[in-house]
Formats: sequence, C-alpha cells, structure tokens
Amino acid sequence: MIARMSGAVVRGLLVALMIAIPGLVVPGVSMEASQATVLIALLAAIMTFIEYNARSPSIVEFRDAAPFNRLRFLALFSTVFLLSMICRGKTDPTLLTNALTSVGTIIGNSIDFPYSPVRLVVLMLPPDSHESIVQSVRTAAGLSYLISLTAMAMFLFLVRVLGWPARNGSFNVWVNLPLFDPTAGGDVLYRLNRDARINIALGFLLPFLIPAVVKMAADLLNPITLENPQTLIWTMSAWAFLPASMIMRGIAMQRIAEMIKDQRKRAYANADADMLLA
Repeated sequence: MIARMSGAVVRGLLVALMIAIPGLVVPGVSMEASQATVLIALLAAIMTFIEYNARSPSIVEFRDAAPFNRLRFLALFSTVFLLSMICRGKTDPTLLTNALTSVGTIIGNSIDFPYSPVRLVVLMLPPDSHESIVQSVRTAAGLSYLISLTAMAMFLFLVRVLGWPARNGSFNVWVNLPLFDPTAGGDVLYRLNRDARINIALGFLLPFLIPAVVKMAADLLNPITLENPQTLIWTMSAWAFLPASMIMRGIAMQRIAEMIKDQRKRAYANADADMLLA
C-alpha cells in the first residue's frame, strides 16, 4: 500500500511538473495564465494520484503493463520541455536553446515536404503570417512529430522484439482495459481487433486531418494564431502526441488480441488431447 501510494505521489508530481514547464521556462507569462496553469497542474496531479493509488483503474489504460504509459508520458514531457526551451531561446538565448533551435530547424525543414503533416500545419496559418511565426511553427511541428515517431518506433520494438506485455508475467486484460466492456456483445477477439484497426487508422489520419479542418474552419471562425508561446507549445504537442498515442493504443490492443488467440489455440489443443486420452 505504501509503495502504491508513493508511486502515485511521484506520478502526480511529474504530471504537474510537465503542465507547469511552459509557465516556468518561457518568460513573459501573465499572472492570469500562471494562475490557470497552477490550477490545471494541481487538478491533473490530484486526478493522477487518485487513479494510481486506487486498487483498480477506472480511466487509465494499461496501468499495470509498463512501460506503455511511461513511454507516452516521456514523449509528451520531452515535447513540452524541448518546445519550451526553444521558445525561451527567442528572448533569453543560451548555448542550449540555440542548439535545440538549430536541431529543430533542421528537422522541421527536412520533414517539411509537399503533403507532409508538417507542411499542412504550416499551410493552416493565415496567409499574412510573419516569416518568424512560420519558421517557429515549422520547427515546433517537425520536432514534436519526430518525437512522436520515435515513441511509436520504440513501442513497436517493445511489442515485436521484447514481447510486451507477456515478458512482465501475467497480464490481466480487464484490469488494464477498464474502458473496454467485455459484456457489450460480440466476440472479444473481434472487438479488440476492430478497435485496434480504428485507433491505428485515426492515428495515422489525424495529423493530416487536423490542419485541413482548421484551415477550412478559418473561413467561419477567427484564424488560429500561434504567436503566443503557450499556444504554440500545447497546440503542437497535442497535434503530435494524440495521433501517436492512438496508434500505440491500437498496436497494444492488437497485441492483446494475438495473446488471446494464442491462449485459445492452446486451450483447444489441450482439450483435444484430453479427449484422445479419454
């Protein structure tokens, strides 16, 4: 119980720190924005503590299937921190911020080719956007997209090479998928594969669909502005992280479906062997 509570406290503090990073690193944050950030960080920390301190999860999936959530958190934390340091370098440049800006610029320019997600993000900006804003968005989009691709590649390696999650011992499907109702109807194996395909497809399409939807909505609403560093950081982080998280969830559910299928095959084989012996 003490170990579970201490782990929940550490996770809550890390989540609060991640949310507070842009306000702590980027200068010039208003008092209202700072207060809102503190409130959101506090609420997120409390929710994380309650979720991980409970015996059974209610919202968080794969809570007992490390390092799925750790990898996702590390990807989001890295994105928010690196983008915050780049934004800080615009007003308080240092060797670290200049190096990160140079690396991000190289990555953004490399990924910014026709029909790429980064190019679509740049095109969703208003036509009269200043060149510095365009370059900042390109750098942030390229860096955040690369981090999300790296996280997906690492998780795919864990699944296909290291045998996640079976290598950690027993795996409880119903505890690690609290939002998945096994009694909703239909074969569990079919539903897992269906949800996996839907998540992977949506995760692949969202980086392309989101900029297109924002661009079309700009004719009816005010065009999106990414001049504010806070808006830039969280917009690019969400744009890259959410699709990557959905793809990782799809891969995980597909892997669980494979495990259930193998277990059924072994059960049928043992049943046939018992019938022959009888």
